[in-house]
Amino acid sequence: MDKTIILKIGGMACVACALAVQNVLEKTTGVTTANVDHTTGSAEVHYTNPEPSADQLISAIERAGYRAST
Repeated sequence: MDKTIILKIGGMACVACALAVQNVLEKTTGVTTANVDHTTGSAEVHYTNPEPSADQLISAIERAGYRAST
């Protein structure tokens, strides 16, 4: 059963930014899908076991050059 976390994302200016963040999130172990919206500055991340921590997700986003928080 999937679980969901919503993250706030900063630094996205366009659709390409949102796709970059989405790709990074979907490569994170345990993430099944990620929906990122640059207009709202948010990411809805669906995950299953092994469950990624919020810190792991935030770190992945920050390595891609964006800011993130829960």
